[in-house]
Amino acid sequence: MNKKVGIIGSGISSLATSAFLARSGFDVTVFEKNATIGGRARQFSAEGFVFDMGPSWYWMPDVFERFYNQFGFKTSDFYELKRLDPSYRVYWNDNSFTNIPANVEELYAWFENLEPGSSKKLKTFLENAKYKYEVGMQDLVFKPSRSVLEFADTRVLKGLFNMHLLSSFAGYIRKYFKHPKILSLLEFPILFLGAMPSETPALYSLMNYADISLGTWYPVGGMYKFIEAFEKIAKEHGVKIICNSEVQGFDFENNKITSIRTSEGIYQTDIVVSGADYQHTDNALLNGKANYSQKYWDKRTMAPSCLLFYIGLNKPVDNLEHHNLFFDEDFTKHAEEIYKDPKWPTSPLFYCSVPSKTDSTVAPKGSENMFLLIPIAPDLEDNEEIRDKYFNLLLDRLIHKTGNDIRHNIVFKKSFSIKDFKNDYNAFKGNAYGLANTLKQTAIFKPSLKNKKLKNMYYTGQLTVPGPGVPPSIISGEVVAKEIIREH
Repeated sequence: MNKKVGIIGSGISSLATSAFLARSGFDVTVFEKNATIGGRARQFSAEGFVFDMGPSWYWMPDVFERFYNQFGFKTSDFYELKRLDPSYRVYWNDNSFTNIPANVEELYAWFENLEPGSSKKLKTFLENAKYKYEVGMQDLVFKPSRSVLEFADTRVLKGLFNMHLLSSFAGYIRKYFKHPKILSLLEFPILFLGAMPSETPALYSLMNYADISLGTWYPVGGMYKFIEAFEKIAKEHGVKIICNSEVQGFDFENNKITSIRTSEGIYQTDIVVSGADYQHTDNALLNGKANYSQKYWDKRTMAPSCLLFYIGLNKPVDNLEHHNLFFDEDFTKHAEEIYKDPKWPTSPLFYCSVPSKTDSTVAPKGSENMFLLIPIAPDLEDNEEIRDKYFNLLLDRLIHKTGNDIRHNIVFKKSFSIKDFKNDYNAFKGNAYGLANTLKQTAIFKPSLKNKKLKNMYYTGQLTVPGPGVPPSIISGEVVAKEIIREH
């Protein structure tokens, strides 16, 4: 008789775990508290608009391709993938903007124009970032990180030495470049990793390689296309997915979970994987058998939360690309108000996505689909008055920077922030991006993927190895599945 596995949550890591386990002969059931699958990568439709609720950047296409290949597929079997060119637009504080080209030679020319000699330095920087990416994505991220001995082979040890783990990202890039626009461009991915660039390991220059060399892509039909692809693969291997089924607790016997109690009933199980929020699972569901105490969680450094707006417009907008970064305010001040002195930001940087510029299927004809995001500190006060204040602030900035006055053209608007992350995902402190990627929260210092008190309890997703983001979550699902296959 096949062993039964119950997986909590249907985010990308849970779907990846379910597919690998089902292929290996396990009887897998996924329990999802919400009405639709996908976790933070859910999608909804309203007034003819189709909105991706969370991830909007498709980076590291090789990670997706690798997953599909392991099941006999390729990306193109599920959706058309377009490389965006420009990759994105950046608005600066001098009232100018830059379209970041997909062609790296054009980017070299832009660097050289800003800072003579910097194009050669960029080539060297990207070569080193490529090395970090290849070692990191081929060796380090696939370690379950349950023992330091996992890292005791020559390639990995050499890799660790050359990965600049003990150097700060901010200091590292300033050895190469000095122009403030170049520094802002290179530091922007770090804003979502959960720490100031001065406190983030230089290892994460691998993100710049992913950005500049591997490119920014878009799956036609929306980011939810990869959720549909993972769902199809999982179901083809026999995975059962039950929505509107919130896990409320477990039954235990001999240091094992024997059944899962949900809002829909009780299910017998041999193994449990939580792809739900780790802290919520530990402290709300495990009845004294948590892997970590509340005190432990309170000491963790969290990555940001965010304030999101999903907007449907009845007219096209000008002077905006698919992805737009507004760096027209002080980067350091905003980062400090996330990480050092948590508060609602005084003058926030923000991100604006207009996927209808690329994809006509996500908005009615002659309309525009817009997504606005402000990164903020987790666990702040969150109410409609605050949300409205920042919405109006963003609309004023859009008028000033792009000339688009959209106030009277909004036919649909929905906001999503800290309260919603807590309610929809049980997210600790309302975080959006998991744990901060600081050195003290990397690899073996992350929360373990295996419960130390229960023989059959595992964790996957952005609060365990290898970390937050869609590609790492895909890898997390594979890593935990292989540990379960090995042990059971």
